Amino acid sequence: MKELIKLYITFFKIGIVTFGGGYAMLPILQRDVVDKNKWATEEELLDYYAIGQCTPGVIAVNVATFIGYKLKGVVGGMLTTLGVISPSVIIISVIAAFITNFSEIPAVKHAFSGIRVCVCVLILNSVLKICKNALVDKWTYIIFGVVLVLAFFVNVSAVYLVIGAGFIGFIIKKFIKKEGK
Repeated sequence: MKELIKLYITFFKIGIVTFGGGYAMLPILQRDVVDKNKWATEEELLDYYAIGQCTPGVIAVNVATFIGYKLKGVVGGMLTTLGVISPSVIIISVIAAFITNFSEIPAVKHAFSGIRVCVCVLILNSVLKICKNALVDKWTYIIFGVVLVLAFFVNVSAVYLVIGAGFIGFIIKKFIKKEGK
């Protein structure tokens, strides 16, 4: 029971500070889930993010659900999901009550412009950390380059990119790397 409460509280805290969507929570997840509590490895967290991209719904909620389910089954998945969405529900409910006046306050506009910049830096920091673990040989660099070009210049859906990269990674690992040994 203590671990279920800890799961809820941890993901509630993550939900409170997750401005900017699921990508912004990656550094917090790395710290709390991987480093501090050892609930998942960095590789598992990357896998959850990849799957979260392909499944319907918000990435942050999907990742929280995967981690909770891994640790405590259906109950864990439900509690982590509730934990990560509870702050948003509370905050949105309060903001909705005052939205017409709230959004036009200059201090609020300026605060959110600063928060957006901070979120960009946090996302960039996470991307650089992920690259260190994901780009390990020439094949991963090739996959990265192809996906980068397709994402930016051809505008291919993230779902197709993740599935395609997974398939190519499987083929390379299963067949090409074996032949090269």
